[in-house]
Amino acid sequence: MDKEALKSQADQLEVLINIQSSLRSIQQDYYRLSASVEAIEGSIKGLTGVRQVHNEAQKSQISDSITSTSFTSTAISGRDTLDPFGPTNSSRPSSSGSGQGESNERKPSTLSNTTGVLSSKIILTTYPGQSGIDPMPLIWGHEDPVLRGPVIVSRTRSTIRRRNAIGAHGGSYSIYHALAVASKNLNVEHKPDFTNTEPAVNIGPFPQWSNPRKIVAMDPFGHLSPWLYGDLVRKENIDIRPTIAITKAHMKLPELEQSVRAGRLVPDGKICLNETGELAVTKIAVEPVWYLPGLAQRFGIDEGTLRRSLFENTGGSFPELITRGDIKLFLPPIGGLTVYCFGDPANMSDSGVRLALRVHDECNGSDVFGSDICTCRPYLIFGVEEAVKEAQQGGSGVVIYFRKEGRALGEVTKYLVYNARKRGADRASEYFKRTENIAGVKDMRFQALMPDVLHWLGITKIDRMLSMSK
Repeated sequence: MDKEALKSQADQLEVLINIQSSLRSIQQDYYRLSASVEAIEGSIKGLTGVRQVHNEAQKSQISDSITSTSFTSTAISGRDTLDPFGPTNSSRPSSSGSGQGESNERKPSTLSNTTGVLSSKIILTTYPGQSGIDPMPLIWGHEDPVLRGPVIVSRTRSTIRRRNAIGAHGGSYSIYHALAVASKNLNVEHKPDFTNTEPAVNIGPFPQWSNPRKIVAMDPFGHLSPWLYGDLVRKENIDIRPTIAITKAHMKLPELEQSVRAGRLVPDGKICLNETGELAVTKIAVEPVWYLPGLAQRFGIDEGTLRRSLFENTGGSFPELITRGDIKLFLPPIGGLTVYCFGDPANMSDSGVRLALRVHDECNGSDVFGSDICTCRPYLIFGVEEAVKEAQQGGSGVVIYFRKEGRALGEVTKYLVYNARKRGADRASEYFKRTENIAGVKDMRFQALMPDVLHWLGITKIDRMLSMSK
């Protein structure tokens, strides 16, 4: 090869390298621009969601005479009905012995209502009317989020006196939060920065949100909390966190690629994106927020019985269930749920289009690891595939995944039953009998709470329930 040819190749290579560099620069600019556009879209959707909630509240013009008693069951007394420890803190005998100037009344622990500084003493519980206690008013079921009030459960110094909920954020993960604080991996006073975390799509508001009988297991405003109550966060330094998050994602399941190959699923570039069966999906994560009067009513029991059982059967972990009858919300340390929506999320609440629904309870062994002793994953895959088909036909496809492993009995119980199943008669009747022998009950999933998320999504009819039966 002569020198001219070599020089020509070198020139071509240099040109290609320059083109490649320019394209990479354009690609990076595109990514930055896309990120900026997405951030702006997120802010717009968040502000739009807040505005829609406020607009719906203004339309109804609910009378100022409505009070919290209109929306709650008769208040139960934390002093007389629920407190097994005797009278209230203002009349309990002192345990420190007699001393000069000391009366028989125990002085209540004080929480500063100006600086939020906690006492060096461990506060085991609080009481209504205690010095420094000023819970944020809450009218569950009110459609105006300002009058309804935020859910406040944090125990940070600036927030603890305004708490109107028992428990902690994060569901079952709240225990890991405590461990992170104890091991000094997390500052207990950390305040989240929710910049660019607004919901990826708008949900609601729907009439069901203002019906305290229809939604008792989640906060209808949980996806908008930091933005609806931004003034409280900024002006009073109140720690208000979302209990619902909404995002968009792509989903890949190997079985769906097989569905495409078999012709059962047809790529459309919008929902089923390509030949690999990759799906576009809207995902909604929900942490439980229990409205105790409504929960008790749902199960046909009185609120006092519910509170006492929750207290005693969690090892006494939440004494305010007993001492704070004025607080009506409980954020339990349990798993939540995830909604997988295929197609336009607005279709879920449109009664004019068809909706296919799969309600699925967690089965880690089968859903994730393909265990041969359980058939939950095939049913889940079937539900996803059929939900996608419904969405492709202009309807809505929804899969709701509840964290209720082993019918909410847990994996340890589940595997003990598996052992009994393998070593005895492997029949359905025997399986349920052995479950009851071990756990005392066949099932603890309590599907009475399942419809709440359907009401929150605005669903009023289900055209096709994708169940395990034929």
